[in-house]
Amino acid sequence: MSANRFAEFLVARRAELRPADVGLPGVGRRRTPGLRREEVAVRAGVSVDYLARLEQGRDSNPSMAIVDALANALLLDDAQRHHFGLLALTAGREERCPGAHAPARVVPESVAAIVAALDPTPAFVLGRGLAVLAGNPAWEEFAGPLGLLEHPGDLAYWVFRNEAAHRVLRNRAAVAEAFTAMLYRASIRWPADRELGELIEELRQLPEFAQRWAPRLAAEPAPTPLRLEHPAHGAVEITMETLETQRDHTVVVWLPDRALAREPGLRLVHGDRAASG
Repeated sequence: MSANRFAEFLVARRAELRPADVGLPGVGRRRTPGLRREEVAVRAGVSVDYLARLEQGRDSNPSMAIVDALANALLLDDAQRHHFGLLALTAGREERCPGAHAPARVVPESVAAIVAALDPTPAFVLGRGLAVLAGNPAWEEFAGPLGLLEHPGDLAYWVFRNEAAHRVLRNRAAVAEAFTAMLYRASIRWPADRELGELIEELRQLPEFAQRWAPRLAAEPAPTPLRLEHPAHGAVEITMETLETQRDHTVVVWLPDRALAREPGLRLVHGDRAASG
């Protein structure tokens, strides 16, 4: 896993922009897409050599004034600026970042009680990555036929390595992209987590995951639904809602659509939210 996401983002964002985006004439063909390094340097008021050091990770301590100047030069919006600043603060200082300590794998009793109380709505607990640490009976009943309880319940392994995902996920490409983004954001939040880094590096050996792995915003996008052809429940769309705890855990609730309201053991929890009557 890259040790300098700030540098990675700089290069990727420069490649996204076109001369016309910043009022420059698009004269002639360019060997590489995007703005030239010297064009960004001039806009930011820094030397080309200094920008090269930042992009190559040889300088990982830019001042906030430099970060703001680069954000302006790269036409970042508010969400991107926040993300850019976070990357600048953590670059090269992973040992002082959240995640330097070992992840908590034991689910607190209070969190386990919340998940249990949500039954018969499928709910489970995620660790720092996409590994399921605990789930209620409704989750196990729903997830088992999908192959989700294998590897042991790791959502990333399921999407990228389990053939069952290819059979049951009708929008697998969108879900694969969403899960990759979740892992990317986790790697920014916990850059010093060795186990998370090892998981990501292992997945990056898979061509599909490696192709999807790219710098992206840390902000949460709109949730991607899971459109499934469930062996027991048939066609169903699942919306994931999350609740972060004070530790390293995230409670995830799978909200089934109206089709599952007719199935025993699965509660209708969204739509008009008025299942009674």
